[in-house]
Amino acid sequence: MISPEIPRLDPLHRPRIEPDVSSWLGTGPLVGERVTLRPLTVHDAPALARVVGDPARFRWSPGVPVDLTSAQRFIDAANVGPDARVAFAVVDNVDGEIVGSTSFYEIDHTHRSACIGYTFYAERVQGTTVNPTAKYLLLRHAFEDCGAVRVTWHTHEHNAQSRAAIEKLGARFEGLLRKHRRFGGGWRTTALYSMTDDDWPVAKDILLQRMST
Repeated sequence: MISPEIPRLDPLHRPRIEPDVSSWLGTGPLVGERVTLRPLTVHDAPALARVVGDPARFRWSPGVPVDLTSAQRFIDAANVGPDARVAFAVVDNVDGEIVGSTSFYEIDHTHRSACIGYTFYAERVQGTTVNPTAKYLLLRHAFEDCGAVRVTWHTHEHNAQSRAAIEKLGARFEGLLRKHRRFGGGWRTTALYSMTDDDWPVAKDILLQRMST
């Protein structure tokens, strides 16, 4: 699943902020059978830089880190504050390696809603139970532990792979947001998807089935 474009920040002029636990959604860790989601820290930059491999896989998401500098920038942007974004390293429990990252963002405690995104994985775990497990952990935590009533996803309108992956989670397409985000030298039209606490029981069963195969 592809994430929104990540804003470019200059790590030389921005202090790095380590995650804390003051956010409504907390910072984990969230532990599943296949993966563990733990807070993404500056120490993860070298491992994160090795995840992407071929950048062409992420042409719809130009902010995905492809080297050490961009990995440091990604982490700096992720850790601006736990009430704005909570970023996780996705750790494969099989070998203990970081195989990707995912985040809660646009966190709104008052209205009990959040987005899931900034997600990318190593090619070797594409098509495995890694993404279903990671999304199950995030959604279960949001809906069951924290009392969220709405979770949303944003992706480029032309990103067919990402849209299919979101729909496979049980999210519903709500429409297109025109000129929603900067994209390259222009603007992106964003496809908006959502899941509510009413949708979660059915989606949960589907994810559990996918995780067991």
